[in-house]
Amino acid sequence: MDVLPPRQARRYDSPLRAQRAAETREALVRAATDLFVTDGWAATGMRDVARVAGVAIDTLYSHYPSKRALLEAVVDQAAAGDDAPVAVAERPEFRVMGRGRRPDRICAAAAVVAAINDRTAPFARLIRDAAVGDPEIAGLLRATRERQRADVAAGLGLVLGRAPTDTERDGVWALVSPEVFLLLVHETGWSVEEYERWVAEMLTRTLPRTRRRSST
Repeated sequence: MDVLPPRQARRYDSPLRAQRAAETREALVRAATDLFVTDGWAATGMRDVARVAGVAIDTLYSHYPSKRALLEAVVDQAAAGDDAPVAVAERPEFRVMGRGRRPDRICAAAAVVAAINDRTAPFARLIRDAAVGDPEIAGLLRATRERQRADVAAGLGLVLGRAPTDTERDGVWALVSPEVFLLLVHETGWSVEEYERWVAEMLTRTLPRTRRRSST
C-alpha cells in the first residue's frame, strides 16, 4: 500500500502575517507615545498601552517584553521619524551632510538636528525626569546620550571630511543636545525654524575650515 508523505509544518511567516505584526507594533508605539507624553513614565502602565492600542496584554508583551523596551522603541522611532529598520546615520537626509560646499553641508546638518530634536524633545525630558528614581531608565539615558554622541561624530565626519577630534565632537554634542533645544524652543519660545538657523550659524562660527578630501 502507498505511504503518504508526512505533512509539512504550516509556515506562518507569510507576508500578511508580517504586515499584521508591523501594524500591531505601530499601534503599540503610537499608543505608548501618546500616553508617555500625556501621563508621564510612572503613570503609564503596560495594560494602559495595550488598552489604547486595542490589543491583548499578551500581544503587547510578545512584541515588547518590558516598559523600558517599549520606551526604547518609542524613542528610536521618534529619532528616525518612522519605524523603518534603518539607523539615523544611514539615512539619506543624514548622508547629504557629506555633499556640496561647506555652507550646504552645515545647513544640512542644522536641518537634521532641528528635525530630530523637534521629534524627540518630549522624550528627552521624560527620560531625564524618570531617570532620577529609576536605575533602569538611568541606564537608558546614558545609552541614549552615547548614541547621540556617536551620531554627532558621524555627522561631523561628513561635514568636515575627516574624523573630528574629541573636543570638536563633544562641543557640538553639547551644542545640539536636546537640553539646549528644550531651553530655546520650549522654555524661551523660539520657533523650530529660528533654532535651526541658530544651529547653522553656531556651526559656521565654531567648526574649523578644513580641506576636504576629493571624492572619486
